[in-house]
Parts: sequence; C-alpha cells; structure tokens
Amino acid sequence: MKKTAQKILVAIATTLFAQAALAEEAVHAAGSDKGLIALGAGLAIGIAALGGALGQAKTAASALEGIARNPAAQGKIFTPMIIGLALIESLVIYAFVIAFFLNGHI
Repeated sequence: MKKTAQKILVAIATTLFAQAALAEEAVHAAGSDKGLIALGAGLAIGIAALGGALGQAKTAASALEGIARNPAAQGKIFTPMIIGLALIESLVIYAFVIAFFLNGHI
C-alpha cells in the first residue's frame, strides 16, 4: 500500500514539474513569472506550516507522555520542550519571511 502511494505521488510530482519545465519557454516569452512565484510562496508557507504543526504535535505529545510517566520530572522536561517548540516555530517564521519576499517579486 505504501509503495503504491509513493508511486502515485512520484507520478503526480513528475507530471507537474515536467509541465512546468516544458512551459517555461512560454512563460519567459510572455515575460511573466508571477504565477510560479506565487505558487512557490504558497507552497513555502504551506509546507512549513504543516511540518511545524507535525513537529510541535510530536514534541508536545512526547513531553506530556514523559510527564505522565514521571510527574517529578516535569521541571526537567518543560523547559527543553518550550525551547524545542520555539525552534520549530522559528523555522515556520523563516518560511513565512521567504514567502513574503517572494510575494514582493510579484
């Protein structure tokens, strides 16, 4: 099942990127890359937000599980968890800044 899903994703990605590569001459002939820049900005923030949300969920779940197993370790778990969440969120903010700069080129 997993290999079938991977093959489908590879086929979709190949089709999308092949169309973009073949259509590049027409885009440059028209002199407009605005659509591709907007797509890149949207993908940058969307993928970063998804990855950040998954990372934060995993971090919080692991920390809460550790605290539930050993409530006395709450002080030793809480601070590193907050630092980890801040680092994860900083990556999402970097993606937002990149998307904002890409949007400025439109």
